[in-house]
Amino acid sequence: MGQGCARAFDPDLYRRRNVIECCVGWLTGCRSIATRHEKLAINFSAMVKPAFMRQYLRTIRPSDRIQ
Repeated sequence: MGQGCARAFDPDLYRRRNVIECCVGWLTGCRSIATRHEKLAINFSAMVKPAFMRQYLRTIRPSDRIQ
């Protein structure tokens, strides 16, 4: 009952999927992106890019807090 198809476990694919899931989870933590105040795709993209830049800067210089 409901067995579905058996699939082989691919650790590399699982690792890549985990990276995407963590990224999406982090983005939902950004309030302006998670609530999607911007309705146009171009404006939404304009909000996502600075969020990624901010996260990147926190990653390379974790001691400096970006406000």
